[in-house]
Amino acid sequence: MPCANNPNLMKTLTQMAVDVLTTADGRAKAALSRSYAAQWQAARANGEDVVIGNVAPPDQPARPATPALLDPRDVPSRKPGSEEGRIAILHAVAHIELNAVDLHWDIIARFADTPMPIGFYDDWVKSADEESKHFNLMCDCLETRGSHYGALDAHAGMWQSAEITAHDLLGRLAVVPMVLEARGLDVTPNMVKVFQNAKDKGAVEALEVIYAEEVHHVSYGSKWFNFLCGRHDLDPKVVFHELVGRYFHGALRPPFNEEKRAEAGIPPDFYWPLVAENKQK
Repeated sequence: MPCANNPNLMKTLTQMAVDVLTTADGRAKAALSRSYAAQWQAARANGEDVVIGNVAPPDQPARPATPALLDPRDVPSRKPGSEEGRIAILHAVAHIELNAVDLHWDIIARFADTPMPIGFYDDWVKSADEESKHFNLMCDCLETRGSHYGALDAHAGMWQSAEITAHDLLGRLAVVPMVLEARGLDVTPNMVKVFQNAKDKGAVEALEVIYAEEVHHVSYGSKWFNFLCGRHDLDPKVVFHELVGRYFHGALRPPFNEEKRAEAGIPPDFYWPLVAENKQK
């Protein structure tokens, strides 16, 4: 792994990650994330030496004063056929994307003591950059409707998954990209239909960008999960089932987007047996 000092890359990658994680404002966080990603990608494209570093991340990322973060069961549901309901969908997606920005920078800093190929960092920097773009797209959609991120309550569930896997890289990969983000592949097509029915071209285009790029993020999780299983001579399917059972406290429910999950490297025998187990509980 390249590790020499680079005068053109003023901070280590883990310091960049911590800077993003400790930035509270959503738009500012996304802007810093995109700026650091561009620096990293330019250095890598030019063949420059880069430094991963080992700066410890905070236990929780900085967050704006709003939205209020509630237990997922306490977040009110709204009918998607109404304008209020469509704004709620956009706000929920914006919240997910902001969490994803932090999650992708966190995996870089949190597990920097685990030796990984440089491509691991390339993938998560790219993912963080794209999630930052997605957050901005959703904020733009909200603002054109007279709303903004923080106008509604949101749930705290995604970062809870980060906290319980903070000591386990395989667990983090299993739960965040391979369960939570894979769920996005299942539900986004129906969200697109909601906005198509409302003839909302801007929201449709934004959600389609997110849908296409999220497949890659799930695939990075699958790729590095399988890489680590191979390193330790473990059966990926067995390990996935064990880790999801240990760390994921929700339920895996169909319907599943089997085509996109397969495209991302997650075969049906990874998730369907977990549905059967949930039914027995």
